[in-house]
Amino acid sequence: MKKLVLLRHIFGLLVLFGACNNPHPKENQTIVGGKLQVLVDETLLPVMEEQVAVFEHLYKQADVALSAAQENQIVTKLVNNEVAVVVLTRQLNSEEMTFFEARQFQPRVYQFAQDALALVINKNSADSAVTVDDIIRVMQGKEPVGHVSRLVFDNPNSSTVRYLKELAGVDSLPTEGVYALKSNSEVLKYVYETPKTIGVLGLSWVVRLDSTLQQYADGIKVIGVRNQVGKPGSDGFYKPSQSNLAEGIYPLSRSVYIINAEPRKGLGMGFAAFLTGLSGQRIILKSGLMPDSLPPRELIIRK
Repeated sequence: MKKLVLLRHIFGLLVLFGACNNPHPKENQTIVGGKLQVLVDETLLPVMEEQVAVFEHLYKQADVALSAAQENQIVTKLVNNEVAVVVLTRQLNSEEMTFFEARQFQPRVYQFAQDALALVINKNSADSAVTVDDIIRVMQGKEPVGHVSRLVFDNPNSSTVRYLKELAGVDSLPTEGVYALKSNSEVLKYVYETPKTIGVLGLSWVVRLDSTLQQYADGIKVIGVRNQVGKPGSDGFYKPSQSNLAEGIYPLSRSVYIINAEPRKGLGMGFAAFLTGLSGQRIILKSGLMPDSLPPRELIIRK
């Protein structure tokens, strides 16, 4: 926490002393200027596109090339030193960290949001809720006892697949009952056209949809989830709202991290400070995800 506060202070001081009007061209890497490639988990793409747009608007010398990829592809590129800054819904594991330890280098990791897996069904479906136990049974290839008959993911290497595989304690997807497509937009379309199917999406794909997908969004609905007995959220069915994420009662929540493996202080550090700072946290709040730190609200009281 002290490191994060220090990072924000450094970023603020640099901006105060004229970093916003940096006379150097974009090719010269600074904390608020230069070129930066960022790979983001594709389930987080909508909200990260907004973050980059605002960051580049505020800091004219910054040029952030944002692209989305599957989680395992992102990690592979990171440990192979093909990209230095990534946004993931998990931290690096001990095996992945050995690649950096061999280079005697420690990536800087900052949590900046709380995301969730949103479960969506056809709007005309009578079902409106599901239990975590039902989801686990389907992921384990067992006959479901509840309303879950088919789960649809964006792709087999998605972070959403990895999340539910870990939840269910399985290493691979079953041959029946679970299907993987090619993108989040395909999941929306499939659920829109196929009743009795539950689509699994990152929350930002539900609350920050592109206008071209609005037709499908109008034909689906988000369902509530009840947790396993003895765990938070086991007393009812909860949807992935900001209040439920803040209270820790939505069962399928996950943290969002920016991992900066730049060898020296540069634009990656500035972008990380922006995401964890006031402006970036306000964007998270407006996006429907839960910010890591709630931005303060100032009230003007007039006599």
